[in-house]
Amino acid sequence: MIPYRWGRWLLSLAVAAATLVSVSPAAAVKLVRGQTIYIPSYTNIISGMQRIILRANLIIHNADPHHALEVGRVDHYDTNGKLVEAYLQQPVTLPPLAAMRVVIKAPRAGDEGAGANFIVQWQAPQRVVEPLVECVMVGTAGTHSYSFNSSGRVIAEVVD
Repeated sequence: MIPYRWGRWLLSLAVAAATLVSVSPAAAVKLVRGQTIYIPSYTNIISGMQRIILRANLIIHNADPHHALEVGRVDHYDTNGKLVEAYLQQPVTLPPLAAMRVVIKAPRAGDEGAGANFIVQWQAPQRVVEPLVECVMVGTAGTHSYSFNSSGRVIAEVVD
């Protein structure tokens, strides 16, 4: 059993933490006109002595509730920085709160996936809420399944 004075202290700490968490998201909204985003991706991971092949799903969410944005580039690079594939032949318009997914082809035998990545470029005619860009990787080995995600990092930005 927790002594009374410690219980009050823990409760006060929990209330203070909840207050901070509930206030901070509003300050995080960022409005921009375009970005170039780097997203790590992995074609395989090593678990013990086994290599597990992963399939990547790149997902781009338009987080703006009022404005569309245009995705102009989705390029996939290998560990050595060599372009593997340019996935868009023409720009794709994402309406407000819409999303798009690019499923990456299964890796070729011998592909090393420690440093594979994507470059995504998007733009909008006015400032919009920056999109959420993630890569979800999934794979199986026997009766085990693996899944994890990586988030994009902005490497260039258009503010005005």
